[in-house]
Amino acid sequence: MLPLGSDAPAFALPDVTTGETLSLDSFQGKAGLLVIFMCRHCPFVIHVQGELAKIGQEFVPQNLGMIAISANDVANYPDDAPDKLKEMQAELGFNFPIAYDESQETAKTYQAACTPDFFLFDKDFKLAYRGQLDDSRPGNDIPVTGKDLRGAIAAVLAAEAISPDQKPSIGCNIKWKAGNAPDYFG
Repeated sequence: MLPLGSDAPAFALPDVTTGETLSLDSFQGKAGLLVIFMCRHCPFVIHVQGELAKIGQEFVPQNLGMIAISANDVANYPDDAPDKLKEMQAELGFNFPIAYDESQETAKTYQAACTPDFFLFDKDFKLAYRGQLDDSRPGNDIPVTGKDLRGAIAAVLAAEAISPDQKPSIGCNIKWKAGNAPDYFG
């Protein structure tokens, strides 16, 4: 995993709704930046997508920068294509952009492994949290609360330290294009 304290890797990706190129500069002056690797078809993302919308509604107005990025191979997973992501954004009322990482290079530089995968940076774009949303999983009957991620966001917005004891995200593997899987998977 990307070590805590790491600088946010640079990216330049198209917003699936506007076509505008989004980058770290798009989030300058924010009190923190949440980067979510996600897609449309994954059961783990579907399980938490309503909570992601709530987190955006709660924290974006508090000066949190927030972006979702999909890097899945759309040739084999057409539900994750930009037009489908645009529909998802509208259906769920996301108040944050979704970008498409066609080359999968951004996912690699973030060492993203699954959907959803969360990377929370402080105001200086230093990695403060790279953990799970909460303990809920599809089928485990634990309510989706966003407890772990919400606590981390609140700490970043208050410029407080976050415990390095963080549970990693669990979800579906990013769907890499043939021959494109990163070497950090071994």
